[in-house]
Amino acid sequence: MTRKLAAILSADVAGYSRLMGEDEEATIRTVTAYRDVMAALVRQHRGRVVDAPGDNLLAEFASVLDAVQCAVAIQRELYARNTALPPPRRMQFRLGLNLGDVIPDGERIYGDGVNIAARLEGLAEAGGICISGTVYDQVATKLPLTYKFLGQQTVKNIARPVRAYRVQAASGPADRKGRLRNRWGARLSPKVAVWVVGLLLVLGGGVASWRLFVHPSLLTPLPAKPSIAVLPFVNMSGDPEQEYFSDGMTEDLITELSTLSGLFVIARNSVFTYKGKAVKPDQVGRELGVRYMLEGSVRKAHNRLRITAQLVDTTTGYHLWAQNYDRDFHDIFAVQEEIARRITRALAVRLTMQEEKHMGRPYTSSPVAWEYFMRGAELNRRYTSQENAQARALFEKAIELDPEFARAYANLATTHRQDWTFAWSQDRETSEELAYRLAHQAVELARRELEPKPSLPYALQQWGLVLLYRGRHQEASDAAEEAVRRNPNYADGYGLWALVLIYRGEPEEALRKTQEAMRLNPQYPANYDYYRGLAYYVWGFLTEGTDADTSTRYYEQAETHLREALGKNKNFRSARVYLLAVLSELGQRMRGADRAAEAQAREAQARDEIGILQAMGRPRASQDPEQFKKRVQQTHPYENEAIIQHLINVLQDAEK
Repeated sequence: MTRKLAAILSADVAGYSRLMGEDEEATIRTVTAYRDVMAALVRQHRGRVVDAPGDNLLAEFASVLDAVQCAVAIQRELYARNTALPPPRRMQFRLGLNLGDVIPDGERIYGDGVNIAARLEGLAEAGGICISGTVYDQVATKLPLTYKFLGQQTVKNIARPVRAYRVQAASGPADRKGRLRNRWGARLSPKVAVWVVGLLLVLGGGVASWRLFVHPSLLTPLPAKPSIAVLPFVNMSGDPEQEYFSDGMTEDLITELSTLSGLFVIARNSVFTYKGKAVKPDQVGRELGVRYMLEGSVRKAHNRLRITAQLVDTTTGYHLWAQNYDRDFHDIFAVQEEIARRITRALAVRLTMQEEKHMGRPYTSSPVAWEYFMRGAELNRRYTSQENAQARALFEKAIELDPEFARAYANLATTHRQDWTFAWSQDRETSEELAYRLAHQAVELARRELEPKPSLPYALQQWGLVLLYRGRHQEASDAAEEAVRRNPNYADGYGLWALVLIYRGEPEEALRKTQEAMRLNPQYPANYDYYRGLAYYVWGFLTEGTDADTSTRYYEQAETHLREALGKNKNFRSARVYLLAVLSELGQRMRGADRAAEAQAREAQARDEIGILQAMGRPRASQDPEQFKKRVQQTHPYENEAIIQHLINVLQDAEK
C-alpha cells in the first residue's frame, strides 16, 4: 500500500447547526461562497482540495509552510468578509493542521495523518487555527507567528496523545496610533514591531514576511485570473492644464482592460489615490490585492505625443516589458490599443473571439471630442455647482463634434442629475427630466456600438439611477445587472446594484454587492460606506418587530458606516440625514432600556446633526410638513412604503 508524507488542512464551521436553524438559505449562500474563497487560497498556496462536503473542507499540501500560510490567509480573508455581515450571521471556520503519513486512493486520502488534522480542527477556536506538534516543529522558527502550547491532547481513535498548539497570527492592521496588532486583535508595541520586522529581514523573509505581518487586512487573496492596477500616468508636459490628458489615458486603459473577461482590473477611484505619489510595486500589490501594475507617463506638445509604459510584477518589482511611443496626437487610440494588447500577451490573458476582434475600438471617432470629454470628466468629479456647469458645456461640445458619443451623453445626464440631487438648479423638475432623457439616449447610442459596446455599462449606470429615483425598481435592477454582466470589473455598477437592493428592502444582498464593489475598488469612496450604512438602517427597521436586540445592533452598524462616510466627505448631506435618523432611533431605544447616559449622548449628537444640516441649507421639517414629506419620498425611493413613512416620522420627531 502506497503512503506519502503530506501536510493536511481540515476545516469546518463553528455553530453551523445554529446558523442553519436560523436561516438555511443565507447559510448555504455564505458557506458556498466561503468554500470557494478557501479553495482559491489553497490553490494559491500550491495545495489541493481533496473534498468539500457541507460545511467541511479537506486539503493537502506538499509543503507544511504553504499549509500554515494558507490557513492564516484563510482566517484573515474570512475575518474581513465577516465584517460585511451582521454578528449573528457571521460564519467562522475552525482549522486543524497536521503533518503525517497519508494513504492516497485516487483523488482521496486516508490514514491517521488525516484523522489527526480533523481532531485538531475540533480543538481550534472559532476563527482560529490548531496545529500538531509535527507541524510546529517545522514552522516554529520560519514564520512570523506566535503559538500557544495546549499540551498533550487525547483525541478520539488516535492511540497516542497528540501535541497541540494554537496559532496566534499577526493579523490586524496598524491602528491609528501606529501600533500593530497580532492574533486578530491584540496589540504589539512599536518597539516590538520594529524588532520583529528587523528579525524577518535578517531571516530572509523580505517583503513577503513584512506583508504577512504588517498588512494582513490588506492581504486580499489574489484573484484566480491575472489582476492589474493601472496607475495614473504622469503628466510630463510641464503644464498642469494637461493633467486631464494623462488622466484620460489612464481612464481609457482601465476601461479597455475592464471589458476583458480574463482580467481582474482595479477601479479608477482606487488607483487615483496614488496620483502624484512615489509608490513601490509591493505597496500597490499589497494595498490593492493585485499581481501586476501598469505605470507610465505622457508628454503632449502641440500635436505630438510621447508616451512611456511599463508593466511591473508587484511581487518581485521586475519589469515584464517597457515601451516608448512617439506618435501624432490623432494616433492616441491606436497607442492605447497597442498597450492593452501588450498587456494581454505578457499576462497570457485568454481573449474571446469577440474580444480579440474588437479590442481597442474607441468609444468616439474624434480625438478632439475625446479631449473635451476628458476635460469635462475632470471638472465633473469636483462636485461643485460651478464646475458641474462647466463640465456640462464641455460634454455638449464633445457631442457637437461626435453626435454618436454615448459616454458624453451619459456624463451630460450626470450633470443634470446632480443639479436635481443637490438642488443646484432653480428648476429641479426640468433637470430631472433632462437627466432621464439624456441617460436614455446614452443607452440607445451605446447599444448601437459594435461589441464589446464599451460605453454601455456606463450608460446603464446613469439610466439605472434615473429609473430608480422614478420608482421603477425592477428596470433599475435590470440595468445594474446588465452593467456588471457586460463589465465584471465595474465597481460602480455593483454600487448601483446595492443601492437598488436597499430601496427594494433587501439589505443583506445589498451588503454582498457592496463587498464586490469594495474588492474592485479597495480605496473606495464615501458613497460605498453610505450604501452600507443605509443597508444596515433598513435591516434595523425590518427586524424591529421580531428581534429588538438584533435591530439595535444593525442600527449601531449603520451609525459606524455613516460616520465613516462623513469622515471621507463631511458635506455628504444624505449620510447626515440617515445619521440623524439612526441617532434618534438609538437614543429612544437606550432610554427605554434604562441607559440614560447613552441616550442623552445620542440625543445631543442628533441635535448637533440637525444644526449642521440646517447650516447646509436643509429646511426644517416643521417649516412645511407636506413639502418635507414629498422631498423625502423623492430622494429616498423605497419600494416599501412603511420604510419611507418610518423615516419621515423619525426625522420629524428628531426636531421636536
